[in-house]
Amino acid sequence: MGRYFGTDGFRGEANVSLTADHAFKIGKFLGYYYSKKNKNCRVVIGKDTRRSSYMFEYAIAAGITSTGADAYLLHVTSTPSISYVVRTEQFDVGVMISASHNVYSDNGIKLFNSKGEKLEENVTDMIEDYLDGKIPEVAYATKTDIGRTVDYFAGRNRYIGYLISIPMNSFKEKKVALDLANGSAFQIAKSVFDALGAETYVINNNPNGSNINDNAGSTHIAGLQKYVIENGMDIGFAFEGDADRCIAVDEKGNIVDGDKIMYICAKSMKEDGKLKKDTVVTTVMSNLGLYKAFDKIGIKYEKTAVGDKNVQACMADNDYSFGGEQSGHIIFSKHANTGDGVLTSLKLMDVVISKKTTLSELAKEVELYPQLLENIKVSDKNKCMEDKDVLDAKSKTEKLIGDDGRILLRASGTENVVRIMVEAGSIAKCKEYIGIIKDVIIKKGYAI
Repeated sequence: MGRYFGTDGFRGEANVSLTADHAFKIGKFLGYYYSKKNKNCRVVIGKDTRRSSYMFEYAIAAGITSTGADAYLLHVTSTPSISYVVRTEQFDVGVMISASHNVYSDNGIKLFNSKGEKLEENVTDMIEDYLDGKIPEVAYATKTDIGRTVDYFAGRNRYIGYLISIPMNSFKEKKVALDLANGSAFQIAKSVFDALGAETYVINNNPNGSNINDNAGSTHIAGLQKYVIENGMDIGFAFEGDADRCIAVDEKGNIVDGDKIMYICAKSMKEDGKLKKDTVVTTVMSNLGLYKAFDKIGIKYEKTAVGDKNVQACMADNDYSFGGEQSGHIIFSKHANTGDGVLTSLKLMDVVISKKTTLSELAKEVELYPQLLENIKVSDKNKCMEDKDVLDAKSKTEKLIGDDGRILLRASGTENVVRIMVEAGSIAKCKEYIGIIKDVIIKKGYAI
């Protein structure tokens, strides 16, 4: 993991740990680096609905054009739309300005290569060196060599058209609720479901720059659950700030998380002969119950480190067709090279309609273990993760759990946070086991 770029880009509090100067320099280096490869270099930029996204958009565009490349602005759009546009319309690189599910005061910069995949680490390493002054200053373009900015709403519209083309079934007469998290999906998701014939209802679709993810979206699912039950919806889907993940709610108001979505879609793909090598790529955060359910129906699985870029890399390296994360980052390699929340909702909806059943019926085949995740803000996540006493506490807890669950201790890739995840026979046991490790972290003085 780099000094600035974590598992999902460069993320931090706007104008505190991630500043307009950072954005300008990142844009400047991208323009310089890719213009060396292509004198007609084009970079596509999108942003979410945070107030600071506008500042970062123009700072990055200024950096790009200052070194001779052209910046194409999709304006407010989703992360997966950037991945789609950069790979289908021959852009050299793509930039998405978003801090995903984080609070509005944070922001982030995600970078994509020409294939629509997360940018290679060797390039982000060079960007970090440039930010730290380890690479000589790059030259500005002058006169007619200076780049230009182009409003590029057409790119987002083509992405919407592509999404509409994917489902095999009409959504007619289906009552669908969408929680748009006051984020990127607000100009995309409803249009797609309406075009497919659904009776579409939306909540949290009035972004004002500071309400993104505010008690809304896939990380605050209770609002959608309530809406689905009270309004007799057939199904509900919740996205987060940049719409690259999706969590569903069945007609009874039950949460269908990324693990259950993966099970339902993978089972259908296997039955249709579309699950390559009968294998699904997951991360270490997936629930034990998912693997037991896969075992019953003969689906194999791989486990990667957290992050959809790790899932995608494993899929690409091994020619797998499907994978994802418990959090709702799901990748269908036939259609995308990154997690796509709206695409996931369409694929899941398609399975429900094809099977002529309900989401609750499809999801009940997976019995998830009780799972608890606690995030602890720490002064130094790396020192905490290397502390012998903390590691001893983890080992002690693993012995107590035995074969009846598991524990995962990891540092966040985007925040100064240590995450403790426990699966056990009950929530009470999960709390007990988390407490053993948490107490040591507190006693050693790491917790803030």
